[in-house]
Amino acid sequence: MPTTLTADALGAVFARLRGANLAFARRYPGESGHRQPVHVVYGGAHLFHSDSAARLGALALRALEEHAPTPEDLARAIGLPEAFASTIWTRAAEKLRREPVEDYRADFEDGYGNRPDAEEDGHAESVAREMAAGLAAGTLPPFIGIRIKPFTEELRDRSVRTLDLFLTTLVRETGGRLPEGFVVTLPKVTIPEQVTALADLFDLLEPALGLPSGALRFEIMIETPQSILNERGISSLPLLADAARGRCVAAHFGVYDYTASSNITAAWQSMDHPVCDFAREMMQVAFAGTGIWISDGATNILPVPPHRAAKEGPALTQAQVEENRTAVHRAWRLHHDHMRRSLIGGFYQGWDLHPAQLVTRFATVFEFFLEGLDAASDRLRNFVQKAAQATLVGEVFDDAATGQALLNYFLRAVNCGAITEEEALERSGLSLEELHGRSFVKILEHRRG
Repeated sequence: MPTTLTADALGAVFARLRGANLAFARRYPGESGHRQPVHVVYGGAHLFHSDSAARLGALALRALEEHAPTPEDLARAIGLPEAFASTIWTRAAEKLRREPVEDYRADFEDGYGNRPDAEEDGHAESVAREMAAGLAAGTLPPFIGIRIKPFTEELRDRSVRTLDLFLTTLVRETGGRLPEGFVVTLPKVTIPEQVTALADLFDLLEPALGLPSGALRFEIMIETPQSILNERGISSLPLLADAARGRCVAAHFGVYDYTASSNITAAWQSMDHPVCDFAREMMQVAFAGTGIWISDGATNILPVPPHRAAKEGPALTQAQVEENRTAVHRAWRLHHDHMRRSLIGGFYQGWDLHPAQLVTRFATVFEFFLEGLDAASDRLRNFVQKAAQATLVGEVFDDAATGQALLNYFLRAVNCGAITEEEALERSGLSLEELHGRSFVKILEHRRG
């Protein structure tokens, strides 16, 4: 049938459009497909040991057995559905034995403080030696790293010296290896130039230490209003990502520094304050589709029992035992509620500050995935079947993002231990190859033959 537009006219328009589309695809490649940890545990660098993860797991398991010895106890403490209580308790206990920490950060900032230079020098080297020992012994968590001090004028020299000493010692001790999932955290970022400076330092350190180009990666911490909006009222977040030159893998929200910088008084500084909702939504909009992970902050009310029996003294009274359990349960419930809010809001990672928080971290994450499993299973099965049969326009199914989101649900559930791989295959109707492929588009291509 006759048309008005000529091939030459269309070619010129499409050439311009193609360039813009390809530029968009490069900037927003989508999910990386790699495993994202469900949390990061912060601990002062002076306390780090090669087996810190196992030690934290033992303390967490003791807290579970002492304060919630049965599934019913845990369900009452944090409000778990009865239908899942036994499964969650059993799988949380197993997780605390097998992999109690998914990500750990040896902290040279807030959890460490300002110390004499000689003391921080010593800890930079000792943390590196312990991390190397853990790498050799296989006792490190899947993800690990250090948090350095901010790149302010007052602290940049100390921060860079710690980074240099740590990496130099680590590479020497390991023979040039970095732990899997190693990352450096840069806190209190305010301007893109601070991110650029860390990328520049990595450019210098990699060849000097014999590391492959791109081996060093970092996270940025969003904990100041200036990291959300700059002096011109423009979102700083895309500018920070650009400044990283591909080295930034995650952006972590710092609740308490952010609320303090926003003039929120201490009594009202909390994960669920409205100013935090604004910051988190800005982070989601800025980093959606970029492959940069986002992480929420921490609950700072810790599950610490008020009474502790002395080694040589009398045992706690029954009233003291009950007071301990009540205090721990109250903190657990707050932690659970904060995490539920984060998960529902699309933040699948957060911070933990105390071993007993590992109990509620995994129990809550498992609850989140298990309660949605039936609906996700039905949707993914139907979606794959209908999408594979749908009429395609230009060989691209136009709702692939929804299918990928459903697939990611199963991948996250398996990675954290909420469900087994066998359960994921049975419930989703996918093959092992399709699940491991992590791509909904490839699943459709495979099923179309």
